[in-house]
Amino acid sequence: MKSICADLVLQRLAPEAGAALNRQLYNCLREAILDGSLPPSSLLPASRDLAREIGMSRNTVLHAYAQLQAEGYGHSRVGSGTFVAETAPDNFLSAGRPVTAAAAASAPVRLSKRAQTLLANASAAPVQWGAFMPGVPDVTQFPHRHYSRILHRLWRAPAPELLTYSHGGGHPALRTAIAEHLRVARSVRCDADQILLTEGVHQAIDMTLRMLVDPRETVWVEEPGYWGFHKVLQMDAVRVRPLHVESDDEGPGAGWPRGGKPPRLIFVTPSHQYPLGSVMSLARRRELLDFARAAGSWIVEDDYDSEFRFAGRPIPAMQGLEPDSPVIYVGTFSKTLFPGLRVGYMVLPRALAQPFRTAHADLYREGHAITQAALAALIDQGHYAAHIRRMRVLYARRRALLAGLIGEHLGPEYLHPQASNAGLHLVLRLPDGSDDVAIARAAQARGVLTRPLSAYYQRGGAQRGLLLGYACVQEEHIEPAFKVLLRCLQSSSSRAA
Repeated sequence: MKSICADLVLQRLAPEAGAALNRQLYNCLREAILDGSLPPSSLLPASRDLAREIGMSRNTVLHAYAQLQAEGYGHSRVGSGTFVAETAPDNFLSAGRPVTAAAAASAPVRLSKRAQTLLANASAAPVQWGAFMPGVPDVTQFPHRHYSRILHRLWRAPAPELLTYSHGGGHPALRTAIAEHLRVARSVRCDADQILLTEGVHQAIDMTLRMLVDPRETVWVEEPGYWGFHKVLQMDAVRVRPLHVESDDEGPGAGWPRGGKPPRLIFVTPSHQYPLGSVMSLARRRELLDFARAAGSWIVEDDYDSEFRFAGRPIPAMQGLEPDSPVIYVGTFSKTLFPGLRVGYMVLPRALAQPFRTAHADLYREGHAITQAALAALIDQGHYAAHIRRMRVLYARRRALLAGLIGEHLGPEYLHPQASNAGLHLVLRLPDGSDDVAIARAAQARGVLTRPLSAYYQRGGAQRGLLLGYACVQEEHIEPAFKVLLRCLQSSSSRAA
């Protein structure tokens, strides 16, 4: 089998009139070194091997290698072979040379209007770990020893179906394990045939929009709400109406849009509203279910961190309140295990399960069967439930520590009144007129990560505040990071005064 270097030479080697073969080979290799195709310090093939692969004599290759070394493009190590130089001599010659206008100029790239809007308001943070990044679990606590043993067993003799494309909604063992877990932990009414495995919540949202909503049709989304919903909605060109998050004492339907066509989809986070943290009352859940049935709408219930409730009775999922509810239940392992796993799931009403499975296989070419099989074993062996129990204790301790610091240094009024004793973040309220975006930027410059609450609003009337994630912060780091944030708040207050 030819080496990659041999393939490169055979593609680029062009006969040069009057030039010896060794010179042609030298020129070919030199150009590949200069344009980075053969990177610095990379090992060139043995002369005998390259000669055989490209159909030249070994002496021809030896002469080309010798010329490269003589001119500083390569060097040899006894017993190891010939390597590309770390710095080509041409780089020294061109140092300080101004870039020509032709090289610097580039043709403008035409992006769609949807892409331009997405990029102008990009929200995904380049840094995803540290105090106080919201929505990130403590990935250092993942039961990696159990998981690695399971993976090692699967990789010893993997079945072919674990290594090819999947079809049918994901690995059957994981779909069964998820269905059993949800029935017990979240009172979800489902079986394995209703489970569709996804790459995460974003793919689930995109899939639902593609399957159920035509362009310019209407969907309702919580205001404020998860920025990821809005990004996918922008790209799918649907009409968005805000479902205002109000306190429950205002009664069912207080924040619903009035008038207009009924929505095709209604996106909600009823068990722990994102980002404010409130819990949707039972009366409002039933009212929303009745409305959806009457209007022919579907509810998308994102149950993103419902496992982490630190006080009070567990709150069952909306999906399980009545048989065959018009609810698409969405969950993920990103919060309970680690985000890089990229495994989420949908619990689909029976009428939607088969069409969604077929479309998912055609659109996204399912895979990750080894990962899914390992995750199923982790659940079946009890390690997943044990991990959640441990993390509840750990996160409750960290939440109490951060809440105590806020109360001590700022006052209890700085904790958002809608926050429930659950989740992976707290909302720090700020006085009206505060620039939460500038404060978040100043904190990040000092190594403390947070998100401005106002960024979760799509329309006017945004509350000001900061989302403070505590799950991924070691206890001994919470107070020092909070004091950095406190200085940013004080600096912002003094400038405003």
